[in-house]
Amino acid sequence: MVASSLATRGPRSLLRQIREAMAGDAPAQTKLDMVVRIIAASMVAEVCSIYLRRAGGELELFATQGLSPDAVHITRLKLGEGLVGEIVRLGRPLNLKDAPHHPAFAYRPETGEDPYHSFLGVPLLRGGRAIGVLVVQNRTERNYGEEEVEDLQIIAMVLAEMVGAGDLLDREALKDVEIAPHRPERLKGVRFSDGLAYGTVVLHDHPVAPEKLLSDDAEAEATRLAAAVAALQQQIDKMLEGHHGLVGASYEVLETYRMFAHDRGWNRSLEEAVRSGLTAEAAVERVRSEHRARLGQARDPYLRERLHDLEDLNDRLLRHLYGDGHAPRELPEDAILVARNLGPADLLEYDRTRLKGLLLEEGSTASHAAIVARALDIPCVGRLAGLRDRVSQGDPVVVDAEAGEAFLRPRPDVVEALNSRLEVRAQRRAVFAGLKDTPAFTKDGAKITLLMNAGLAVDLDILGETGAEGIGLFRTEFQFMVAEDMPRLNAQRALYERVLDAANGMPVTFRTLDLGGDKLLPYMELEREENPALGWRAVRMGLDRPALLRQQLRALIWAARGRPLRVMFPLVASVDEFRAARAFVDTEVAWALRRGRPAPSRLDVGAMIEAPSLVWHLDALLPMTDFVSVGTNDLMQYLFAADRGNPRVADRYDPLSPPVLRVLKQIQDACVETGTPVSVCGEMAGRPLEAFALVALGFDRLSMPPAGIGPVKQMVLSCDREAARRGVTALLKGTSGSVRSQIETLARKLYVVA
Repeated sequence: MVASSLATRGPRSLLRQIREAMAGDAPAQTKLDMVVRIIAASMVAEVCSIYLRRAGGELELFATQGLSPDAVHITRLKLGEGLVGEIVRLGRPLNLKDAPHHPAFAYRPETGEDPYHSFLGVPLLRGGRAIGVLVVQNRTERNYGEEEVEDLQIIAMVLAEMVGAGDLLDREALKDVEIAPHRPERLKGVRFSDGLAYGTVVLHDHPVAPEKLLSDDAEAEATRLAAAVAALQQQIDKMLEGHHGLVGASYEVLETYRMFAHDRGWNRSLEEAVRSGLTAEAAVERVRSEHRARLGQARDPYLRERLHDLEDLNDRLLRHLYGDGHAPRELPEDAILVARNLGPADLLEYDRTRLKGLLLEEGSTASHAAIVARALDIPCVGRLAGLRDRVSQGDPVVVDAEAGEAFLRPRPDVVEALNSRLEVRAQRRAVFAGLKDTPAFTKDGAKITLLMNAGLAVDLDILGETGAEGIGLFRTEFQFMVAEDMPRLNAQRALYERVLDAANGMPVTFRTLDLGGDKLLPYMELEREENPALGWRAVRMGLDRPALLRQQLRALIWAARGRPLRVMFPLVASVDEFRAARAFVDTEVAWALRRGRPAPSRLDVGAMIEAPSLVWHLDALLPMTDFVSVGTNDLMQYLFAADRGNPRVADRYDPLSPPVLRVLKQIQDACVETGTPVSVCGEMAGRPLEAFALVALGFDRLSMPPAGIGPVKQMVLSCDREAARRGVTALLKGTSGSVRSQIETLARKLYVVA
């Protein structure tokens, strides 16, 4: 039987022995051999092995006690291959009772490991990246205890820093070991926010390894920890008191964040770790590892988001322990922020004048970081698999959010090509800025109204800078998505009032809650659905939860305070749904009047056309509405039965194809016939070539992200609408497949910037 690892000798004794072994002038291999012997003896293990990561990505056996010495520098495993490769892939420990029967087990006959069954391996992590693996094995079938796992993690933490600092191996021995990535790499991801940028990597969660892991005075460390936690809580409380100019969704983000900082479970875990003999800094790292192990593999998106919040809190707490918790995050002039994901309020804390781009390993186009990046016009690429393991602090990097790519440590020719593209974009931006106050008329005199999509408080600050003539779509659900509890009536009313005040008389169309599907709320228990995009969401949820919908309508009417109000219901699939939703509006207006509150001076109620079913029932719907808006994002995915959140199929179908253009023309013609105002508010409206097609089909109200207004206005000013109408109409007859190239050719003939 194996003893309780370091319980007998203590981790301090083991680490002291390792440091003493490293202090001599012995060759590098001799030092490594001494280290594995010391660890094996202390852990009462029959095998102890160290694997390090080569520059080519393979994991090589560098030292072993118990396996065949002939296998050293011979046995190699690819990333993800064998149990050692699996540990690097997962980034967490692997504890097995019967290792040879694990599906990832890869037998290497030269090692002679046949007799050994129990297996415990932990990654050597440095800079958030696995540079190797430390393994202990025994013949007896057993699972190693929690204390043994924790002890081995502490040892691995120290070894990783010694390897990285050159204390364990000299430069010659390390020449082919990939302590940090160094080769040029190109990663393909998903565009979250358009643009280009070139700069220096700043790791959002840049870890600083604790200089000291074991404390000599547990009480003193507990006092240090308590003081740092109190300072952290005070800092977040102060952020909320000052608001930092944030309201609505951004303010709710900080409210959620404060709750985690005061969480008793988190605080208790830190205290227990310090009482066990760790320094305050090491305690934070240990609690971080526990949360990663518990939540890192969670499939539930809410649980994964909670892990990001806790990760960021740990980083903030470490900064307080190191004495710079209140210091602003220093950025170089050309900072490219790199993170697995961003927790609440993170992006808003960085100096926007220095932050040139954002790269994320995870996230989605609907994530907090992506939404804020678009609002701030920061180029952002997400879903970059393996990103965090492939970059180091200070690396040069290119963000190509036009193509959804990142170039790590780019070659000179890539940088040269990027600079040329940046120069062209700068020239175009100057042109767009000059057009801000120019009315959007086509060359043949048709007025096109350009509106802005919004949903965050930061969007309101740039409304005047964009040249938009109002807000064509205000997404009210963001306030709900970032809150830990249901926003109360006063909180909703305050946000809507702020939006109307910022618009200063320009029209604002509020879309009621579009929740459900991929927009989950932590405080609402929702059943998992096999097809959430087709399930219980948007107006369906509102009609089934009338108190939720009525409270929002009440807040909107109250916020209007006698001003004009435009309300729009999302994902209406039947005329009966719209009729029922509109009845709630009438009920709430009557409720306000009975209590002496003014009704809106003008109340327009509309529907979003996103479900194809409405296209064939417009004759009944349009007379009941004051306006309609076409949501091309959802309409596209339903037309083609292609989930727009699935990267495998999201770009498979082209919006510039006859099915889409014919449906849009049918909607436009029906609205003209009934005199119903209609707008388009999907992504299609914000891209010049697609907007050209919309204008040609007869649409004269387009709502888009702020960055799209300048390019689309330039297109409108150079467009002959009648000529465009004739050309696009001709393309709808008897054509198969996308007509993008034909529309682009037509646009160029008409001198349109596409």
